[in-house]
Amino acid sequence: MTESLRVSDHAVLRYLERAHGLDVEVVRRHIASRCATGAELRALSVVVEKVKFVLQEGAVVTVLKSRALAFPKGGRDE
Repeated sequence: MTESLRVSDHAVLRYLERAHGLDVEVVRRHIASRCATGAELRALSVVVEKVKFVLQEGAVVTVLKSRALAFPKGGRDE
């Protein structure tokens, strides 16, 4: 096979669920509970557990690596 076989996100998710027993609904509820306050406050994102959950129109739409805030040398207010 010369071309790489593409594996969809759906296939990966179902594999984790069915072959490894991952309970997707438990994960979904966990994410929702961590993002609920931010969503109520109409935040654009919520940073928890070292990741950034991006919110849009009442839904968590993606998860990004969280980056530490960079402040100028000497502190935030300089």
